[in-house]
Formats: sequence, C-alpha cells, structure tokens
Amino acid sequence: MVPDMAMQSHHPVQLDGAHGALSAKQSSAILAKLKKNGDETNIFEKHLALEAEIVGSPLVVGNKVELLIDGPTTYDAMFLAIDNAKDSINMETYIIENDEIGQRFAKLLTSKQIGGVQVNLIYDSVGSIITPKTFFVPLIESGVNVLEFNPINPLYARKGWDVNRRDHRKLLVIDGQTAFIGGINISSVYSSGSFGKSRTSKGEQQWRDTHLRINGPVVSEFQKLFMATWTEQNGPELAARNYFPEQKNQGNEVVRAIGSSPEEAYSQIYVTLLSAINSAETAISLTNAYFVPDPQLLSALKEAAQRGVDVRLLLPEKTDSVMVYYASRSFYDELLLAGIKIYERRNALLHAKTAMIDGVWSTIGSTNLDWRSFTNNQEVNAVILGQDFASQMQTMFENDLESSTLITLDAWRERKLSAKVKEKAARLWARWL
Repeated sequence: MVPDMAMQSHHPVQLDGAHGALSAKQSSAILAKLKKNGDETNIFEKHLALEAEIVGSPLVVGNKVELLIDGPTTYDAMFLAIDNAKDSINMETYIIENDEIGQRFAKLLTSKQIGGVQVNLIYDSVGSIITPKTFFVPLIESGVNVLEFNPINPLYARKGWDVNRRDHRKLLVIDGQTAFIGGINISSVYSSGSFGKSRTSKGEQQWRDTHLRINGPVVSEFQKLFMATWTEQNGPELAARNYFPEQKNQGNEVVRAIGSSPEEAYSQIYVTLLSAINSAETAISLTNAYFVPDPQLLSALKEAAQRGVDVRLLLPEKTDSVMVYYASRSFYDELLLAGIKIYERRNALLHAKTAMIDGVWSTIGSTNLDWRSFTNNQEVNAVILGQDFASQMQTMFENDLESSTLITLDAWRERKLSAKVKEKAARLWARWL
C-alpha cells in the first residue's frame, strides 16, 4: 500500500509562510523551537523531511487553528463564516441530507449566491444517496455550481466509472481565507453535543465528532485540493473569483494540508500517519470511528508499544456499521497482547478521526483507519505541529476517556462465543469494509 518506509530523506525540512518559502535558517529556528517545547522525540529528524518528500505539500507557518468539538459548535462556526462570506464559498462533503441542518445550509448558500457570492458545491453520490435531486434544484436555479462526485448511474459518469471510488472529504473554504475540515457531514444527526445524556430529548443517539477552523496561509493549500477535485471530475468552468487571495499570518501554528485520492499510487495520509507512528518515542493517542487496520498499520502500532511507546486507542462502543464494529473488535486480542490500551467511548456514537503523537504532532480530518479510506476514498487531513495545539488535543482525548471504558485482556476473553464468531466472520470482509 505504501512506498518503502525505510527510505531516508537527505534534505532539510522546508517551511513556507504567507509570502512563500522561508530561508533554511528561519525553518531551522522554528523547528528547533517546536522540538524544544515538546516531549523528547525524534519525530522531527526521522519523520518530517520524509513526509515532505512523500506528500509534496509544504509545512506552512503563521496559521490559527481552532478545535471545534461536536456538531453544534461546528455548525455555528460554519454558519457565521458563510454568512460573512464576501467573494466565494467552496464546499466539499460526503453527506448532505435533506433534513433540518441540510435545509439550513441550502437556504444560506442560496441566499449568498443570490447576494453575489459564488458558491461551488461538491457532494458524493453514494454518501448522499438518500438526498433527493429536488433538494439541489433551488441551489442550481440560484446559480450555485453543484457537482455530483462519481455518479452512481454510469450513464452520467464524467470519466472512468468505479462505484467504489468515493469523495469522503469534509471541506469548506470561505473567501480563500478560512477553511473547515474534520469528520462532520451535513446532517441533523450532529445536532446535539455528546458530553451530556446519551440521547437527545427526541430519543436520538448523540454523535461525538471533531472538526477544525483554520485561518492563515495554509488555507490556500486546502483551496488547491478543492480545485483539483473539481477539475478531475470535469466540473463546469468556475466563475472568476479571488479564490487565492494574498495571505497574512494569522497565528503561530505550523500546518500541512494533506489530500489523498485513489488515483495516486498510495494514500498520502496513510504514509504520513505510518511514518509518524514509526517515529514515535513517547506516546500515540488515536481516536477513530472505523478501525479496520491493514497488516502494515497493525504491525506499526504493535511495534511502537513493544519499544515502550504508550499507545492508546479510543474506539466506539456503538457504531452505525455492524460489520465494521465486529471487524474492528477482531483485532482487540492481538492489540491488547502487544500492550496497547483500548478504550471504548460510551454514551455517544464516536465518529471522530484524530491522532496525537509525542505531544507535538497532531492530525484531524476525514480519514478512517480502514482499507476503504486508504484505497478507495478521497480524504483530507490537516497535520499540526507544536506543543500548544497538541496539549489541546490531549485535553480533548482525556475528556473522552472519562466517558469511556478501558478494555482489559482478561475481561475481553470472557466475551460471548456468539461475539467471537461474528468477529471472525467480519474479519474476512475487512478488505472491503
């Protein structure tokens, strides 16, 4: 699935700023400061330069990154940003539903288009399969460019048809200056927070997810990813707008935008995460909704634990996919035997996809730790360097652990025989989940 991870980079890590590449001296000074403030780790020597060669996108300084926890906080931030848009709105989503939240987005986007802001929308054909075509009519009639990613109906295919190839990204770019990415789709299932009662007043299951709001020069890299998808899907020519405005420093965060596509030889996000895990020295904290690892990722996690790294996995106690649920649990025995700690999040349906390594390296995005994300889906993640943001990630992780159950090996082996049979059966399908 990936290139030779034993390869070593012989080039220094290069950083970019609002006005282009920084000097080698400036880059070294920033990385030295990041290393000094973090845990004892070799992630900067072994990982970052290699990551740059494999991924190709730059590490960009001068960004402001804000954690958005759960749907209500995320949607409020998105609505405010859309309402304040002056030039363009580019949205790419796996699911947009014809429900209260979907209708609110549609009405706001339509209003902005009528008001002179160009709106461009990409939605996935499979992810939004239950959304009627009539939902998009008011958007299209107002002038919004609407692009269905890889239509299920092969008669409407704009290039080679492959029903397995999906756009799983959740990306919103406002005026080329603000970007939102993470795990949250456009759906009312996210309408309540997850740190209260396990169900809403209407009896609905609460969802736990994580998103980001980013301002700064790296937003241009996320904009490029949106534009690349539009072009690759043969979307109509976009109206002329200032999609790439001059950027200014907005904060102190160092961020890399990473997009993966099945058109590439390998998943860039997968390679990046695998390299970071292999470079870890102290701690790995992974939160993921759909954990069905391939042999290489499984081996990397076990080897990290065996060399003394504190590896902790936060996984769902309940899920919206029964097959993934049992396939994921089929790995528990060997993970626990390797010394990896596994927690299951209670009282909410965990949908987040985050990682924090050695107190200095963090990532949030749309990528699940399963075969589908790494081989069939378009995904997008942000990698953030630095102790300040990692400490926020650590606090979020610890708060989730307070609502989670630690799985022990002895207790795990006492589970029912019927569960073991289901796990073995689901494991046979791991490659296709």
